[in-house]
Amino acid sequence: MIVTIVNVWVKPEYRDKFIEATIENHKNSIQEKGNLRFDFLQDKNDPCKFTLYEAYESEEAAKAHKDTPHYKKWKETVENFMARPREGLQHKVIAPEDISLWK
Repeated sequence: MIVTIVNVWVKPEYRDKFIEATIENHKNSIQEKGNLRFDFLQDKNDPCKFTLYEAYESEEAAKAHKDTPHYKKWKETVENFMARPREGLQHKVIAPEDISLWK
């Protein structure tokens, strides 16, 4: 399993459009084969800071996500909304190890 945590800082004037585009990406991403989670979070103290928590069964499934039409559309749509480059960090899952506990 692989988890990527992506932090995104959005320009205030694009916050609502970013939310709309990311919800669409979320809805499609959770339908992907190998997707375990795709959570979209907003910082309570900074409404222009967002976190994406993406969990996939394998490296291959995570890589396949970036080839989907909905991801490519999201990336192109939100690129200019960002106040600074997004930061994505991959993590190895320690627990839960049992994949049946993820859904």
